[in-house]
Amino acid sequence: MSKRREILNLPNSITLARISVVPFLFFLLMSPGPFWSLVLAALFVLASITDFLDGFIARKYNMITTMGKFLDPLADKLIVNSAMILMIPIGRIDAWIVVIIIMRDLIVDSIRSIASSEGIYIQASLIGKQKTLAQIFAVTALMIHYPFLGLDTHFVGTIILYVALLLTIYSGMDYFIKFYRGAGMT
Repeated sequence: MSKRREILNLPNSITLARISVVPFLFFLLMSPGPFWSLVLAALFVLASITDFLDGFIARKYNMITTMGKFLDPLADKLIVNSAMILMIPIGRIDAWIVVIIIMRDLIVDSIRSIASSEGIYIQASLIGKQKTLAQIFAVTALMIHYPFLGLDTHFVGTIILYVALLLTIYSGMDYFIKFYRGAGMT
């Protein structure tokens, strides 16, 4: 397979499509009425589902590439963090929560990069995956924001966001401990 075909395989193309959703988040959050909030949440859910789809396809059909290993976590962070940042000015999320989540992401990415340069591979943990799921559910509910199907989605989203925040902090500590032990610093 040529390098060009390897880079533009189906899983990587799906990941790139997920990244292309970010500008739409910006424009849709500028008109945060009930209808556009629901459209935005549906677009976000669709992008989130493609996160699982591209990984599944890559593993099932042995299409895992270095580019995909780089792009997939980047796409996750871009879409979730961008959505959270864009909801700060319209009052759907507190800035301090977003700062903690982004700081954790930067620290964990740094730890994994340093570990990799030392020949230590720190695999994504179950708690890290649970954190991502909680963030997706929280962001979706906060995007909907308005009462939907009898639920106060903003309240539900805020509760889930606090759970995601706790998982974010816990998983960040877990990565640090794994790095500390893996680097022989114990």
